[in-house]
Amino acid sequence: MKAAVSTVLAMVMVFAVVAGIAIADDKEVTIKGTITCAKCDLKKEKACATVIVEKKGDKEVVYYFDTDSHKKNHKMVCTEAKKGSVMGTVAEKDGKMVITVKKVTFD
Repeated sequence: MKAAVSTVLAMVMVFAVVAGIAIADDKEVTIKGTITCAKCDLKKEKACATVIVEKKGDKEVVYYFDTDSHKKNHKMVCTEAKKGSVMGTVAEKDGKMVITVKKVTFD
């Protein structure tokens, strides 16, 4: 019994260390593309959402702004898409790429 508990504790500790390393590796990136509305311009959502669309080869990758950054920047791009860049950290949430925005620059 003690051996089983020790094994489980060791596995939990290893997982915690690995998870800590993954969290610490969040790197800041700069994405260049078109900043726009996922509802009004892209017709992808039922509600307005600020996004930046980056071209990667033949594909377009859509990054959704985090909630606070959406509120701060949406008015400028809802009815008119603008070229620009966004600096921040990216994570996948609910099947979407979400950028926690540090800085937005319009061209």
